[in-house]
Formats: sequence, C-alpha cells, structure tokens
Amino acid sequence: MTTSTLFRKVRLLDPFSNTDTIADVRLTEGKIEAIDSHIDSVSADTTVIEGQRLILGPGLVELYSYSGEPGFEYRETLASLAASAIAGGFTRLAILPDTIPAIDTLATLSFLQQKSTTLQTAPKLYFWGNLTVGGKGRKMTEIAELARGGALGFTDNYGIENLGLLRRILEYTKPTKKPVALVPESHSLKRNGVMREGPLSIHYGLVGNPQISETTAIAAILEMLTIVNTPVHLRGISTHRGVELIAWGKARGIPITASTSWLNLLLDTKDLASYDPNLRLEPPLGCIKDRQSLINGVKMGIIDAISVNHRSYSYEEKMVPFAQAPPGAIGLELALPLLWENLVASKELTPLQLWRALSNNPQKCLGQDLTSLKVGNSAELILFNPQELWTVNSSSLHCLGKNTLWWGRKIRGRVVMSVNSLTQDFDKHHRQHR
Repeated sequence: MTTSTLFRKVRLLDPFSNTDTIADVRLTEGKIEAIDSHIDSVSADTTVIEGQRLILGPGLVELYSYSGEPGFEYRETLASLAASAIAGGFTRLAILPDTIPAIDTLATLSFLQQKSTTLQTAPKLYFWGNLTVGGKGRKMTEIAELARGGALGFTDNYGIENLGLLRRILEYTKPTKKPVALVPESHSLKRNGVMREGPLSIHYGLVGNPQISETTAIAAILEMLTIVNTPVHLRGISTHRGVELIAWGKARGIPITASTSWLNLLLDTKDLASYDPNLRLEPPLGCIKDRQSLINGVKMGIIDAISVNHRSYSYEEKMVPFAQAPPGAIGLELALPLLWENLVASKELTPLQLWRALSNNPQKCLGQDLTSLKVGNSAELILFNPQELWTVNSSSLHCLGKNTLWWGRKIRGRVVMSVNSLTQDFDKHHRQHR
C-alpha cells in the first residue's frame, strides 16, 4: 500500500532556494510529491498533519560529535547518540575519531560502520578518520587506506603544531578529495588554560587560554594553504579575531570553510561566574565581543556552519571543580530549540540564516550535495514546533549524559517529527512525546 503524509499549511523553510513560505506539502513513499498553496486531493491512506505554527525544513547536519562507543560506553553508546541526534532533528551525523581505540585504522572504522547498520532508528552516520596515529599529532595515519575504507574525511581533536607534518598531511589528503577538518589551536600558547584569558579569568581565579592560541594557528594554516591549496575546514572558531582572519582568507580565495560551536553563540565568559563545570568547554567561551562577532559571522556567511560538538560524560566525571572537569557538553536535542529562542526569536538571525548554518552549509563543508526541497526529491525533513515547552531531564532526553547548563530547566521549542529517506526511517519515538 502506498503511504502518504500531508502537512497542511506548514511554514516551509528552504535554505537552498532561500524561501520561507506557508504551503501544503505531501510526501509519498519517501519522496516529496507535491508542494502547493493548497492540496485538495487526499486519499484514504494519507496521514494529514495540521502544520499551523509548525516549521518544516531540511534535516539538520552535525559536523562533529563524540561517540562513547567503543571505549566509553557508560558515557554514550552509538545507539543513544543516534537516538539523540534524531530527536534533535539531525538526519546526518558525523562522528569524531576520538574513541578507544581511535579511528586511525581500518579495523576500528569497519567496526563502527558495521555497528551503525544494526541500529533501528538512526540518522545517516559518517565517521571521521584520524589525521595522525591516536590523534597525537606525531605520525600520519594510513590516509589512503582509510579513505578507501569509507572514512568521511580526516581530523584530529587537537591542533597539529608540527607544521612540517601538517604540510605533508595536507599534500597526502588532497588526492583523496575527502574533507580535512583542523582544530586551530596552539598547545604551547594554550597550555593548561581552562577559560578564555582576560579580566574575568583573573577575577575568577582560573587559568586563561589566550586568544592568540587560536589566531596564530589560523594564520599559520592560512599561510600554508596559499601554497598547498588543499580545501580545509576550520573547527570551533571562538574569537572575534578568528572571524576576521577567516574573512581575510576567504576574500583572497583561500579554500577554507569554518564552523563555530552553538554554545559560543549563546554564552560568554560572564556565564562562568557560576563555575558550573558543564561550561568547561573546548573551545572555551569567549567574551561578549567574541560572541557577537561569531553571530555576525554566521549572519554574513564568514562562519559557514554551526556545530553541536556533543560530548557526553557521566555525572561523576563532570561534578568536580571547574578546572578539573573534562571539556564538553551534550546538545544534540537542545541546539535547535535554544538557538531559535535566543537568536531567531530575538531577531539576531533570520530563520533561514539559522537553518542554513545547521543544514545546507554543513553539507557544503563535508563536500556533499545540498538538500533541496523540490518535488521528486527524496524527503529528508524535520518538523519543528518553536512553541512547545518541555523540561530537560532523563525522561525527555535520549542521550545518556546530563552535562548541560539547562538540566532540569524548561526550554521552548522541540522537533516533533523526522522523515529521513536516506535510512528509510520515519521517526516514531518523538511522536510519543507530542
């Protein structure tokens, strides 16, 4: 039997065509069958969803998040990570190679690829391979072998300070035509800093991580790319000077894209007055000027994408003094609601600017074909209710972690449905919470 779903009078956001309209949208057998101002014909087997005050848009794409599996399954399993992504509206999820063992060999990559095929409800999962063995920045991995094995691309979780090694890596990765994502960070400048250096780091008595730990690394990468010319994605930009350098590089045709963490758009160093260990992050929160520059960077397209950088920890791991806490926070189910409420509802960003930075632009950064909401195309969509109130707790979240500033709080906005023909999945678990 042919299955069909009709969204009646839904707000349709399409960043690809830059349109924001009210329309009827009918999906049939995983494809977009019709988009019109009014669709009269409704068959008996069509599920009709009244879309007033709801938003239908392309599925979101996460550039880099952490899986606890293998190695730290008590933090997060592949299944809980995937469920959290779907519940948050992410129909594609790229997983970082920081596992135990690391994704620096074909064996670990193959294990995760096979494991992902056994998940009942999941987004399309991709796996980054390490640039260096164990992500230690000392010896290059077997890049060609990982590329042939289906690695999404290559990244390490730390900056590579050996510039000779970095140049050689960029030369080796270029023929693979796979994405390369670099963390712009100088270890020798960062040292043991746990928050952005400045007047507030002195006031709070916390060791500062200077802005130049990021900007000197960006400058070195930009200079190298003028010679090597390998396309590079810069992960986790967090400073106003970093935004300026990226704008400078793009204006000169240097092949770069860039992303920032969602939390760096919402919070700044003032929020660390609570010493909440859930705000111990990498990259660290910046000052107000940094945060506003990042928002403007997203608005202007200098910062291409917003990443969640989801990282789950156990309660015991995080509930320690701020400086001792491991860096990271959960966010796959929180990012869209909180970004919408704080940036779109406040008119800092338009709905299309936010959606583009969470969907089409991450696809561009990964070298994937952009999703277009055209009749005949496969359906990869989410339905978002920007007004739904819900409480962040164990019963409402699908991930295993509790490490978020918003734990126990009510927030506004929730993904209520996900349609992903990439995995032949029509998400049902979120309908149970509606």
